[in-house]
Formats: sequence, structure tokens, C-alpha cells
Amino acid sequence: MSSTATVTRAHLENKLALARRCSREATLAGAKAAAIATVASAVPTLASVRMLPWAKANLNPTGQALIVCTVAGMAYFVAADKTILSPARKHSYESAPDHLKDTSFHGAAAATRPRPPAFFRP
Repeated sequence: MSSTATVTRAHLENKLALARRCSREATLAGAKAAAIATVASAVPTLASVRMLPWAKANLNPTGQALIVCTVAGMAYFVAADKTILSPARKHSYESAPDHLKDTSFHGAAAATRPRPPAFFRP
């Protein structure tokens, strides 16, 4: 779509549908990651409170819940963020101009770059 073209209703609806689908996928991925992280952090936390004297003395139920909830929340947001950014990166690459898509290194700039002084070289 060129910058001089007008935005049509169909184009906006297509973008909105894509955003909704992406958001739904991110929510599901985040929920799955949070569920796995909850179990993965609750088991060692609860086991350590029962077996280790330091944990038994210092981790009350509120502290235990804080540990488990923090891990679950972090897992949710990391998974959701990665899920949302993946299609955004793909679509931004697809709509980029051709001269920006070429990410290969040709080495021309490396030959003309001045070398650092000898005392900086390994």
C-alpha cells in the first residue's frame, strides 16, 4: 500500500482482525507459560519450606505465594511479548524497502576502516 493511497475500510478491518488474532495468540501463550511456571516454581518452593530450616523459618505463606506469583507473572508477560513481537517483526520486514532487506555483509567498509593503534590490538 503506497503512502499516497487512501486507507480503505477493508484494510482497517483486516488490520484489526490481525491484531485481534495476534492478541488472542499472545494471551493463550502467556497463560500456558504462566501455568507451567506456576508448577515449576511452586514445587521447589513448597518442598524447600518443608525440608530446609532456613526456608521454614523465613518464608511464611505470603512469601511463598509472592515467589510463585512473581515467576508466573514474569513468564506470562515474557511469553505474550515474544508472541506479539514475532509477527510484528515478520510484517515489518515484509513491508520494508528492498535496500533495507539486504542484511548481508559485503566487507567494503571493513577494508577502509582505520586500524586502532598497536597498544589497543590484542
